[in-house]
Amino acid sequence: MKGSVESALTQLKAWLAQPDLPSDGRLPPERELCTLLGVSRGALRKALSTLEQDGELWRQVGKGTFIGARSVEKSLSISTVAEGSNPLEVMQARLLVEPMLAGEATVHATGAHLAEMHRCNRIQREARTWRQYENADNRLHRTVAEATGNTVLLALFDQLNAIRRTVVWGRLRDKPDYPPADHKSFGQHELLVRAISERDQEGAYQAMHDHLMTVQESLLRASSRGSGSEPDNF
Repeated sequence: MKGSVESALTQLKAWLAQPDLPSDGRLPPERELCTLLGVSRGALRKALSTLEQDGELWRQVGKGTFIGARSVEKSLSISTVAEGSNPLEVMQARLLVEPMLAGEATVHATGAHLAEMHRCNRIQREARTWRQYENADNRLHRTVAEATGNTVLLALFDQLNAIRRTVVWGRLRDKPDYPPADHKSFGQHELLVRAISERDQEGAYQAMHDHLMTVQESLLRASSRGSGSEPDNF
């Protein structure tokens, strides 16, 4: 049996080395592959498992077997990550990523970006519902990411933000109908935008970090109460 598996592995590796493999990287069904290689189905499956463990193949139920390592996009969907995560993990990720984006925005932000940031801050102060405030808050943070001028960083922010929204979807609030006049985020957001406007890279980094630390502290307080309350603009 060991010899048949080794033979199947050799035959499989040789077949995978040919230049005219399917463009989508998908291998033929096992039955067809057995015929092509002249090996038993049991030996083929063990050979496939060996190559999968080595990162040379990846398999997905219902779709088939593919050449190469499984990409993050294919293996980790937003919902999958959110299901295995929690608000504190999301905050830790935000603290690593968003201050860096704010610092980078000081270098590349255009007048249009700055105008949009100021507009978002104004809408937040005028908001008559938490939903209005949150929409403006989300837009502000995304504009900071857009202002980096880096497509990859913006995509990273969008992925993180999508996970954040999935994690908190449906959480209940233990707060008034709209942000109070002394809501901490108002001043913090304005300090952030001022630092970006003044091209103060260190100041923008610190302003975003301090703002997110406040959000995290609010999250910890909400968690310690054991209620369904949601921290401010998590």
